[in-house]
Amino acid sequence: MEERRKSKRMDLEARLMVKRLDSTEKHSVVITISDVSRTGVGFSCPDQLDIRAVYECYLTIWTKEVIHVFMQIVRSEIERPGSFHYGAVFIGMSEQDAFRISVYEHFTEMTG
Repeated sequence: MEERRKSKRMDLEARLMVKRLDSTEKHSVVITISDVSRTGVGFSCPDQLDIRAVYECYLTIWTKEVIHVFMQIVRSEIERPGSFHYGAVFIGMSEQDAFRISVYEHFTEMTG
């Protein structure tokens, strides 16, 4: 399969809270991140999310800081019954937060 990602992806143990923005529902769910880069994130979730929908996210990074971002779901697949894997792009991340991820990206390239 051809690599289409704009930034190198990295594995990261983190949790993320997600809320759908275009709904009055205040449902949030904890998801498990499998990889993250400056431009997007891959994660597993027990809920079925909609492709192209935008969600508000609170990403806890390796420094235990919380980054507030918005992401749009661009890819979805069923991992197993009751578990879905998603790919999303960040559409509302500050330059400072993107830089934090970039620093970690460069650090892991040099040490890994």
